[in-house]
Amino acid sequence: MQFVSAKGAHLPALGLGTWSLSGRACYESVRAALDIGYRHIDTAELYGNEAEIGAAVRDSRVPRGEVFVTTKVPMGELRAPQVRRNVEQSLKRLATDYVDLLLIHWPSRSEPLAETLGAFAEAKAKGQTRFIGVSNFTVALLHEAIAKHGADIVCNQVEYHPYLSQRPVLAALAQYELVLTAYSPLARGRVVADRDLARIGKAYGKTPSQVALRWLLDQPNVAAVPKSASRIHLAADFAIFDFTLSAADRAIIDAKRGATRLVDPAGWAPDWDPA
Repeated sequence: MQFVSAKGAHLPALGLGTWSLSGRACYESVRAALDIGYRHIDTAELYGNEAEIGAAVRDSRVPRGEVFVTTKVPMGELRAPQVRRNVEQSLKRLATDYVDLLLIHWPSRSEPLAETLGAFAEAKAKGQTRFIGVSNFTVALLHEAIAKHGADIVCNQVEYHPYLSQRPVLAALAQYELVLTAYSPLARGRVVADRDLARIGKAYGKTPSQVALRWLLDQPNVAAVPKSASRIHLAADFAIFDFTLSAADRAIIDAKRGATRLVDPAGWAPDWDPA
């Protein structure tokens, strides 16, 4: 397994995303992922699957200390009392004393960021989370959190794949020596039909999806959390640690980076940085 690090946090670079997984399918997916070798599981209160993930981690018999668990507090629940309640409820559902990483799921225009970050710091001080971070934060929001409020965050989880640049966010995170965790790293399946990725993959004996994930993880301090409910796909996604891309192949993929954003919910999304 490859790791990315920031401020004492060591995140397995490849994790399992669980958005839209629920019930028995979620449980089985997490169990299969842990059997294959995944040690990073990403969830959120909004996903409604924390209980299944907690059960899967427990039943896997993988020691809790070896599994990096991330969860998130939703927009609309970011006042300090709400954060405290949400953290306690998430821990109860996950059947664990702590999570490894607690994220602000989406930035809020109405809930004071300083209050939210203060509540997150409190959760960390109480041992309810080992590290804190943010998700879907722009460069301006990152600067506000860190430079203005002194937030001790370790990562920003954002949509990132070959068709979305994220260069401004990457530069800001590099400035602060933080991690970018890529969600929707396979562009919701779009990479599968990409002829360039297929041609590149053929030379390595890999699929387009494996090439896209390798492209992400070859970048400094970038992790990825692809989602899959299939053991076959889980195993394929995990089989990316035996090759690296050439500079020429990386350049071909880099040239695709544009402004194709697939996750942009009205009323939730901030004013995104330009591609």
